[in-house]
Amino acid sequence: MQNILEKYLKGDKVIWRVILLLSLYSIIMAYSSSSNLAYRLMDGDATPYLFKHAIILIVGIVMIVYLQFFNYKYFSRLSQLGIYISVLLLLLTLVFGVNKGNASRWIMGFQPSDFAKVVCVIYVARMVVLKKKHIKNFKEGVIPIVWPVVLICTLIVPADFSTAALLFVVCFILIFVAGAKLAHLLSIVGGAIVLFGMALLLNMAIPGLLPRVDTWSKRLTSYESGVEEENYQAQLALRAVANGSVMGKGPGNGTIKNNLYSAQSDFIFSSSIEEFGSIIGGLGVIFLYLVLLFRVIKIMTKSEGEFGGYMAFGLGFLLVFQAMINIGVGVNLLPVTGQPLPLLSMGGTSILFTCLSLGIILNVSRTIYKDNN
Repeated sequence: MQNILEKYLKGDKVIWRVILLLSLYSIIMAYSSSSNLAYRLMDGDATPYLFKHAIILIVGIVMIVYLQFFNYKYFSRLSQLGIYISVLLLLLTLVFGVNKGNASRWIMGFQPSDFAKVVCVIYVARMVVLKKKHIKNFKEGVIPIVWPVVLICTLIVPADFSTAALLFVVCFILIFVAGAKLAHLLSIVGGAIVLFGMALLLNMAIPGLLPRVDTWSKRLTSYESGVEEENYQAQLALRAVANGSVMGKGPGNGTIKNNLYSAQSDFIFSSSIEEFGSIIGGLGVIFLYLVLLFRVIKIMTKSEGEFGGYMAFGLGFLLVFQAMINIGVGVNLLPVTGQPLPLLSMGGTSILFTCLSLGIILNVSRTIYKDNN
C-alpha cells in the first residue's frame, strides 16, 4: 500500500495530506449539509447528492494524480490560448448563459469564470517572468501584464462581481510579489474604483440599466442594516455557528443548517461549525487552508523566480483567499458573495478547477524539490 502511495502521490506530501483531509471531510459535510436541498428536491433523501459529490471528488483526485506527471512548463504557452478561450466563453455566457439572480453565469452546467480564474493566474505568472527586466516600468512592464486581467475581470463583473474582485486582487498581489512598484498597481486600482463609481452613478441616473449593480447594492445594504428580514440566511448562518459552540452537535445533528438554503455551498463553514464545533469544524478547517498557503509560499521561494513558483503561489493564494471569503460570509463578517469553500462546498465546476489548480501546484513542487535535491 505504501509503495502504491509513493508511486502516485508525488510532490509536496504536506499538500497531499491537506487535500485528502479536506476531501474526506467534504464527503461527510456533503451528506450532512445537503438536508435542506434533499427535502426540497429529493423527498428528504440526501444519498444522491453524496454519491454525486463523491464521484466528482474522485474524478478530481485522479486529475491531480495525472497532472503531477505533466510538464508544467507547457501551461505557460497554453495560458495564451486560454485567455482567448476565456474571453470567448465569457462573452457567450453574457449573451446565452443561464440566468441566476439577474446574472448569466452558466453555459450547459459549466461556469466559465472558474476556467478564466485559473487561466488568468497562470498567464500572469508567465508574463511576470517574461517581463522581469521591465517589471518596474509602468508602460513596458506592468501594462502588458495587467490589461488581459482587466479585460477578463470586466467580462466577469456583470455576472459575478465577487469573482472578478477576487481574481483582480490575486493577480495584482502576484504582480507585486514579482517586483512591480506598488504605486503603479495602486494607480490602476484607483482607475478601477473610479469606473465602478461611474457605473453606480449611471445606474442611479437610469434605473435598471445595470441590474447587477442593484443586486450588489442590495446585498451591501442588507449586510450593513443587519435587519433579520433582509438578511435572513446570513443571520441563520451566524446562529448555526453559535449553536455549534466549541464541540459541535455531532455529525448530522445540526438543526439550524436544515433551514439554510445554501448550507452545502455558501454556508458550508457555518454547517461545519454547528456539527463539529469551532475547534475542529472551524479552526481546524482554517488551519488546513493556511498550511496550503505556507507550502505554496515555500514552493515559490525555492523556485527562485521561475514561472512554476509564481504559478503555484498564484493558484494557491487564489484558493486560500477564496476560502477566507467563504469563511467570512459564514461567520457574517462579509456580505454573501457566492464564493464556494474549495474542496468542501458542493459544486462540480468549482471542485474540478480546484483540483486542476492543486494538481499544477503539486507538479511544480515535485519538479522543484527534485531539482533542489
